[in-house]
Amino acid sequence: MEYKEILIDAADQIVTITINRPKALNALNKSVFDDLDNFFTTGYKDFKELRGVIITGAGDKAFVAGADIKEFLELDAEKAIHLSQRGQEVFAKIEQFHVCVIAVVNGFALGGGCELAMACHLRIASNRAKFGQPEVNLGLIPGYGGTQRLPHLVGKAKAMEMILTGDMIDAQEAHRLGLTNYVTPPEEAIAKANSLIKKISSKGPQAVAKSISTVNAYYDNELNGYEVEHKTFGELMMSDETKEGVSAFLEKRKPNF
Repeated sequence: MEYKEILIDAADQIVTITINRPKALNALNKSVFDDLDNFFTTGYKDFKELRGVIITGAGDKAFVAGADIKEFLELDAEKAIHLSQRGQEVFAKIEQFHVCVIAVVNGFALGGGCELAMACHLRIASNRAKFGQPEVNLGLIPGYGGTQRLPHLVGKAKAMEMILTGDMIDAQEAHRLGLTNYVTPPEEAIAKANSLIKKISSKGPQAVAKSISTVNAYYDNELNGYEVEHKTFGELMMSDETKEGVSAFLEKRKPNF
């Protein structure tokens, strides 16, 4: 599959997606959304036994510095609603993806960039990363899920402060608040992401996929997360994967998933 605005690199069954618009600080435009949608809908099937996905930005200044504001000039209310829905739908596909998706935030993650990072399952920030939702500076609000995901990650009060002031926070503050899992030197961030994916992918693949969907169920108002959990627990108990995992534990050997 061909992509216009992202680069795809695969090694050790791990795909690294690089948002490749460095002159625009990797701003999200329609083509970027189309590329991400294509990959997480069908493109990933080109990679057999996929173990995980890393998303990062080209260059050393930005992960994604926000939306492409030039595209806003042609929007009326109806088109703006569609743009917001489109971003939410694409990011939901990332959030619900069946293998671990890690954002490696190598610079500015602002507006849509912060929202993209939050849609990933884990976030690794270089120590020069900056996070923020500065949409109020444009007379707007976050439109790609930021008003919903940020409170879950950092708490309502801090999310309110970040959204209402538009202020940025650095990598260390983001980590203190729970927005990132790790902070590393820039040259170590990708290696850390690869290490985490290799560790996670050594576990039962169905268990990993179901863990992702069950944790996400907590945040879905249409689902009872506890009900999803006990049903999923029962389904997995009957799987060959669980039987192998339990047998391996009792036999004191590594499971063959």
